Amino acid sequence: MAYGDFSGGQSGLQGVFLHDSYLVRRKIFKIFGAAFHIYDPNGEVAFYSKLKAFKLKEDIRVYTSEDMRTEVLTIQARNIIDFSAAYDVVDPLYNTKVGALKRKGMKSILKDEWIILDPEDREIGLIKEDSTALALVRRFLTNLIPQSFSGEIEGRQICEFRQNFNPFVMKINLDFSMDTEGLLDRRLGIAAAILLCAIEGRQQ
Repeated sequence: MAYGDFSGGQSGLQGVFLHDSYLVRRKIFKIFGAAFHIYDPNGEVAFYSKLKAFKLKEDIRVYTSEDMRTEVLTIQARNIIDFSAAYDVVDPLYNTKVGALKRKGMKSILKDEWIILDPEDREIGLIKEDSTALALVRRFLTNLIPQSFSGEIEGRQICEFRQNFNPFVMKINLDFSMDTEGLLDRRLGIAAAILLCAIEGRQQ
């Protein structure tokens, strides 16, 4: 399914999901839960995301703004957090599943990898940390080295996630520009960027 073919027909919201790039920003120090701002290429807030605190299972909600009146995505773990947790990405307005993201457990010990699943849980792609050598240095020597990930479908790169190092604010630049055929639903890509901030960010 091409990213423009949003099931449920979110015609009024479709435009905010169609930018070629986004910046996801998370404050490292937050007492309860976690909050994320997702900016469009013009520096405007496209989405606001909040991870609910004190939940046994990750429960992340994505809104159009900080007023949290319009919820456009939910990202929910299927099980209590484990090493290979799967996260369903759902359009709450029409209760339709966009797809899922599943962390590769044992493989992610040395190098982080996530499986991209379609709405029927069929594997369609992969998100993986770019450099094994840097991943090892980051895990065992210093966590001051920013991560970068690439997403691919059918063996073709369709997006990349690049972390900017900042000890107080975690930022991930999400670039869809290489996905000229619209192979990835961008809602899944945005959900992946938020998860990389929320889940991988705990390794900082």
